[in-house]
Amino acid sequence: MSGAIGRLVLRRIGFAVPVLVIVALGVFLLAAASPFDPVYQYYGVEIFGASAADVARVRAELGLDDPVLVQFWNWLSGVLGGDLGVSRSFRQPVAQVVAERLPWTLLLTTTGLAFAVVLALVLGTVAAWRQGGWVDRFVTAIGHALEGVPPFVLALLSIAVFSLGLGWLPVAGLTDAGQAASFGQVTKHLVLPALVLGVSQSPWLVLHVRQSMLTSLSEDHVTGARARGLAERVVVLRHALPTALLPFVTLIGARIPELVTGAVLVEEVFSWPGLAAAVVTSATAVDYPLLAILTLVATAAVLLGSLLADIAAILLDPRVAADG
Repeated sequence: MSGAIGRLVLRRIGFAVPVLVIVALGVFLLAAASPFDPVYQYYGVEIFGASAADVARVRAELGLDDPVLVQFWNWLSGVLGGDLGVSRSFRQPVAQVVAERLPWTLLLTTTGLAFAVVLALVLGTVAAWRQGGWVDRFVTAIGHALEGVPPFVLALLSIAVFSLGLGWLPVAGLTDAGQAASFGQVTKHLVLPALVLGVSQSPWLVLHVRQSMLTSLSEDHVTGARARGLAERVVVLRHALPTALLPFVTLIGARIPELVTGAVLVEEVFSWPGLAAAVVTSATAVDYPLLAILTLVATAAVLLGSLLADIAAILLDPRVAADG
């Protein structure tokens, strides 16, 4: 099994390399078609006091007069050499911008995903176990209702209720004003955005767990467990639930793109100091080096999530083929 998983990882890496290159090229082509002029974003309001010669010099220094394919090749050559470039919008090395913000994005997304998984397993299992009861009807109705609610709407509603209305949790930011980033401060400010992100991703997971559990509860091995006189709780948790986990793990991998998108929206609403603000800033400023790297980070997260889901499926069920 370890050899099959190793070959799977190598195949996925070989597949990921051209995908990342194509995605990066697409970013440069789309940015070149943008109506925004990077020089105006670079100067800001100072552009009105800059001479034509200064503007031309800056354009030449930034390589903005080069064809887009030349700019892409220069950027790619630098990345392959370990130089991610300098962000024109943040006036910092791209590596520094990513290093400062990526840990906070990872903290938010992993916490939100963990909450969504726990919520889905609990509610989905209970709803299937009590099929047709009030709990099942309530969970199903709420799940279908939340499927069409964007994450930023949930974020704004949660702020209105829990921050402005009840005053239980802070509105935004990483810490209170003037406070250092301590465990207590970060945890208090993390609760609301992580809950919003988790709830926004949970409807599909809850409904999927419910359906998988209903299928599992009707299978022969579950019927045999009941015939042996095992307690219903044991039958559900130790016989039906493990069978339902395999498609659930696969679905989690498929939901990674939605998780990334939801994280960007939630970070923007809650002013969370992650990569979301950098994505928006680099897009509006046509900041090629930073925008390309952030897009590649998001793409790599999607590819990695899919790979981990497939590996987990192989480990949970050895009958799953790993040969592609």
